[in-house]
Amino acid sequence: MLISTKGRYALRVMVEMAHRQEEGYISLKSVAQHQGISEKYMEAIMKNLVTAGLTVGLRGKGGGYRLARPAQECSIAAILRAAEGSLAPVACLEEDAPVCARRDECATLPLWRELETVVVNFLDGYNLEQLTQGKLNG
Repeated sequence: MLISTKGRYALRVMVEMAHRQEEGYISLKSVAQHQGISEKYMEAIMKNLVTAGLTVGLRGKGGGYRLARPAQECSIAAILRAAEGSLAPVACLEEDAPVCARRDECATLPLWRELETVVVNFLDGYNLEQLTQGKLNG
């Protein structure tokens, strides 16, 4: 499984927002500059995070983005799903994937399902607060 730059950047952005949550709304430009991410790319990332209900945006003077909920309520899996769209290790397990003609006789499908379960459970086992505070087991 390969997490794209969009997923990695989404995690970095969320960590920064958690660190700066007492500031209220944080400008996209400020986060983009601090993280070394283009503003245009940041816009796409933030759109996904807002759509997923992880962040909220405010337009106008004093606007920007902030976490939509406490950091301990933001699972790493939810952040990556918002950015990546799916955590499925193979295309046939993605949510809207067409049913594979070989599904009933596929010897590898149980392996992929189990891998997906392990990955999702692992990522659901950590939240943004733990990541922000460096409280991971690894």
